Amino acid sequence: MKVCDWTSRPCCLAILYLLVTHLTTEGEILPPTIQRLMKGYNKYLRPFFDNGPVTVGMSLDIASIDTISEINMDYTATIFLRQRWTDERLVFEGNKSLSLDGRLVELLWVPDTFIVDSKKSFLHDITVENRLIRIFPNGTVLYALRITTTVACNMDLTKYPMDKQTCTLQLESWGYNINDVMFYWTRGNESVSGLDSLQLAQYTVEDYYTSVSEAIYETGHYPRLVFHFELKRSILYFILETYVPSSLLVVLSWVSFWISLSSVPARICIGVTTVLTMTTLMMGARTSLPNANCFIKAIDVYLGICFSFIFGALIEYAVAHFCTLTHGETHVLMYGHQMHDFDDEINGIVTTISTHSRAKRRKEPAAAPAPAPASTELTVSPSSPSGSEPKPEAAPPEPTNWCLTVLATLRKILRSISCCHVENPHHIDNYSRVTFPLSFVMVNLLYWTYYLYF
Repeated sequence: MKVCDWTSRPCCLAILYLLVTHLTTEGEILPPTIQRLMKGYNKYLRPFFDNGPVTVGMSLDIASIDTISEINMDYTATIFLRQRWTDERLVFEGNKSLSLDGRLVELLWVPDTFIVDSKKSFLHDITVENRLIRIFPNGTVLYALRITTTVACNMDLTKYPMDKQTCTLQLESWGYNINDVMFYWTRGNESVSGLDSLQLAQYTVEDYYTSVSEAIYETGHYPRLVFHFELKRSILYFILETYVPSSLLVVLSWVSFWISLSSVPARICIGVTTVLTMTTLMMGARTSLPNANCFIKAIDVYLGICFSFIFGALIEYAVAHFCTLTHGETHVLMYGHQMHDFDDEINGIVTTISTHSRAKRRKEPAAAPAPAPASTELTVSPSSPSGSEPKPEAAPPEPTNWCLTVLATLRKILRSISCCHVENPHHIDNYSRVTFPLSFVMVNLLYWTYYLYF
């Protein structure tokens, strides 16, 4: 027979294991109360197996909410989950509860509670598994766990960053339906604690409440407890990070309205620089959100408004500069038209004077002979050219003047409706100095009113 060497470590561990097994079998490790409770106890059968469902009360203590991700649409929280139920098989005499080691939970029946919509969860095990088991004399069992879980939360980001998100933490039985297990909150809305003193980076907890419902699946109806909490995003960070810089860029683009139209490099430099800076700001604002997100967010709308005003300021200079170039040519052309009209008027006057001169010369020879009788004058006057010419000369100027009036009126109408003609291109900058700021203020009032109060 081979003798065990006491100096060898494996031999000592084997002997220690046999000793612990022997003492446990003889009942010398467990206290007498626990021995009586465990005698004939079957952890695979729920309490009140033949006498209706077992009721399980729950309460939560939110230790922390570590992260809230808009990209993954989830949040990570560390919670203390406490469950209470009554097991008639664990009733014992006395007035003190029994606090047991968490590892003894393997000997008892516990509810098969799981967290709905959980992406990943783990039970803390430093320095030992963070479990608490306590048995009261009336058979009530308190079972507490420390869990860190990442839970999905559907978010509506249409009002981002002025949004409010309602997330839930749902507890449900995995295998026992409502005929076997019933869940309830131990103290209603006060069953959840820890949120009042919680400090979050971007959010504040506005409201929270609890509810009880049933989950309906193909295999039956299962008990479910739901904890709702409403988160409101703090907008101050986004005002300093995005809204103020974008608004200042819009104001910077208006500086070009006070720069002379002849300073082409200065105005082009301001316009292009502000457009590129605004583009960079828009790209940076989207980095914290998913690229495939189909939401048109409030911050996207505001950045789009600012970009439109900046781009409009650049286009305004292009229009004003184009009108400046065409204004000189138009002025020369109008001056040529005026000189042509003046020449036509001079020619008309000369023609009229020459016509009257010829008429006078024709009258003088007719008036030279001696005066004739009245009958002769009546006979000669119809046939004499001097008596017939003055009458037709007075009629033609009337239609001519009428045509000139119509042409002048048409010319004024064409000038008034012409889009390309500007009397003074510098007026475009003068109007822009007023219209751009007023329009931006009005759009801001509409924007903030809609997203804050509707």
